[in-house]
Amino acid sequence: MSHTLYVLLRTGLSLCLVVVLMLHASGHVPVRLLTQLELWSYDVRLRLTLPGGQDPRVVIVDIDEASLLTQGQWPWPRQRLAELVDTLFAHYQVRLLGLDVLFGEAQANPTLKAVDQLAKDVLRDDAAFVQQWARLRPQLDDDGQLARSFQGRDVVSGYYFVMQGQQSRTLRTGQLPPAAAPVSMLGQAPNPFATASGYSANLPLLQDSARSGGFFNSTLVDDDGLFRRLPLMLAHGDQLFEHFSLAVVRRLLGDPPIEFVSAGGYDGQAAMGQRIEALRIGAFEVPLDAQGAALVPYRGAQGSFPYVSASQVLDKQADPNTLKGAIVLLGATAAGLMDLRATPVQNVYPGVEINATLIAGMLDQRIKYRPAYTTGLELVLLAVIGLLSTGLSWLPPVRALLATLALAGSVIGLNLYVWQVHNQVIPLAPTLVLLLLLYLLHSSYGYFVQSRREQRLAQIFGQYVPRELVAQMSRRPGSFALGGESRDMTVLFSDLQDFTSLSEALEPHQLTQLMQFVLTPLTRIIHEQRGTVDKYIGDAIMAFWGAPLADPDHARHAVLAALAMKQRLAQLQPDLLAHDWPALRMRIGINSGLMNVGNMGSEFRVAYTVLGDAVNLASRLEGTAKQYGVSIVISESTRAAVPDIACRELDRVRVKGRTQPVTLFEPMAPLVSLDATQQQELADHEQALALYRARNFVAAQARLAQLADRYPDQPLYTLYLKRLTLLLAHPPDASWDGVFNLTDK
Repeated sequence: MSHTLYVLLRTGLSLCLVVVLMLHASGHVPVRLLTQLELWSYDVRLRLTLPGGQDPRVVIVDIDEASLLTQGQWPWPRQRLAELVDTLFAHYQVRLLGLDVLFGEAQANPTLKAVDQLAKDVLRDDAAFVQQWARLRPQLDDDGQLARSFQGRDVVSGYYFVMQGQQSRTLRTGQLPPAAAPVSMLGQAPNPFATASGYSANLPLLQDSARSGGFFNSTLVDDDGLFRRLPLMLAHGDQLFEHFSLAVVRRLLGDPPIEFVSAGGYDGQAAMGQRIEALRIGAFEVPLDAQGAALVPYRGAQGSFPYVSASQVLDKQADPNTLKGAIVLLGATAAGLMDLRATPVQNVYPGVEINATLIAGMLDQRIKYRPAYTTGLELVLLAVIGLLSTGLSWLPPVRALLATLALAGSVIGLNLYVWQVHNQVIPLAPTLVLLLLLYLLHSSYGYFVQSRREQRLAQIFGQYVPRELVAQMSRRPGSFALGGESRDMTVLFSDLQDFTSLSEALEPHQLTQLMQFVLTPLTRIIHEQRGTVDKYIGDAIMAFWGAPLADPDHARHAVLAALAMKQRLAQLQPDLLAHDWPALRMRIGINSGLMNVGNMGSEFRVAYTVLGDAVNLASRLEGTAKQYGVSIVISESTRAAVPDIACRELDRVRVKGRTQPVTLFEPMAPLVSLDATQQQELADHEQALALYRARNFVAAQARLAQLADRYPDQPLYTLYLKRLTLLLAHPPDASWDGVFNLTDK
């Protein structure tokens, strides 16, 4: 596919994505997945900003398992409930009692019924009995006793509505409390509240005794079954009735009238149409969504409000400080009473605590809401994101990713700011989904181009450059060159000691297996240290650092690789013996300096390699390792580049083919890993070498003899002792500079 055609296709797909998401945001083409993602993002924001803690203003008197165990199964006798109400108001002096329970049926009392029948039949002519019974009967009327406990006290009853279609026949039991407002108060704005066809309310006797009442059921459960919002009002007939939590707050404020706040907006159907945006009760405003519901401002998991067991209240064992002056809700958490809900903060959450949360949120004025202009704002935001993402697609991949992440972070940050500071809920998921999809679409072109580039580089470098470097070269095509160039680099030569004679005793297939067994882990170490394998020369390895990608730590990586190769070969010795292969030792030479690197060769064959005097010196150093009885020899230029690695100075020599002397070092280990014994050995060795260079051969010989006695396995000290014996027998002339001439390569 041509580049132009791909760009046209990419632009067309980008436009389609923007249009689809804008249609979803406007409500014309709802996308279920986006709706679920938005609910999920709402829950995430909610959980991230939960205030936590416990609000002591609202206390839940809990009909819990302990209460059922001590007081009997629900429903309790009305006399006991009357005792509970009296205890709360008279003994604990609560401010208000909200009953999140329903008393829809009269309590059956067989004794009362039998005596009433006697009073009507057999004893109707007994004036004394009739008079005495008229005096005693109210004391035995449990419903009447509960009603009397309500009188003169701030008690808010609870009931539930039956919505249209929920039942085949209309249910209307009990007595509704007075309506909160007529539907006509909505004015020209459409009615956002659902319409109820029936209800199950409290006994007229009880409702008349209560101050007010509110419905406690909700018809607005989201598709995933979670309770995120509650309808504050429902319509029945031509009247509007208030939710239980709203009734409690109104009662606390002295039952002020309800006012409706309308505003213009875009509801997905009509532009700038009037809709009810909030309820006003006294000085408080409660924001509503398009369905007349308020978002529940959860504080945290269950326990955000104090819980007191109902049995403790009846026994007067509750803490008076908890209940005095509090708003008390009587509700149930016992599993069998079916008042548990699924919420964004907890899968099993008491319904009574949801009501408590909404009450506290209305009092604190921290109800979050979607303002009327939300849909318009979301459409503009989606259009802007589409334009910005298209512009970012022309940036290099890394910059495009960083810019996309920055844009996503800005969107999330602004959204959280509006959420937390202004209590506004602006949709987040569609914007982030559009940003992600556009980035994936735009980056696909770069991905395919990059894949082709990596394939080409893998063909050129794949056999001797680590895969990670190939990927970096693909991302940074200007950071390397295939043609020749001069660079400061480090080169390594390794060789297996006496391998030629050892290999003569092996069969060809054994030799092949041995080479693969040894060279594979050593090559892996070179790759781990960002090295490039130039070639294998029999049992020898040539590798370099600093190309094709520049590496400012090329010398350090090379030395660390050499130390790791030495250690790995030592670890392989038991396996070599297990295969009946000979034990192996390795010599390594390393030098750093200016080298020519690039594709070099003839018209028949080209190889990516390094050339130069610095390369030749590294090869010579590998050969000198045998003379000093060490495994690794590095030059002074390499030593200067690795100050954090402890090195033993071996000698100052002139290698064959060079007139300039070079100082040789043996790297031992990182400085931080040296123990006290090794540090002392290095210090003594440096002192002996200083005496040797100062022509104080006798003192140098004595110091080296001590080192040789302490470390008999170190050939270097024996070599110097032999050299000092010759120098003492044949003292050098005044031109002696301490440089030793090497005649072997």
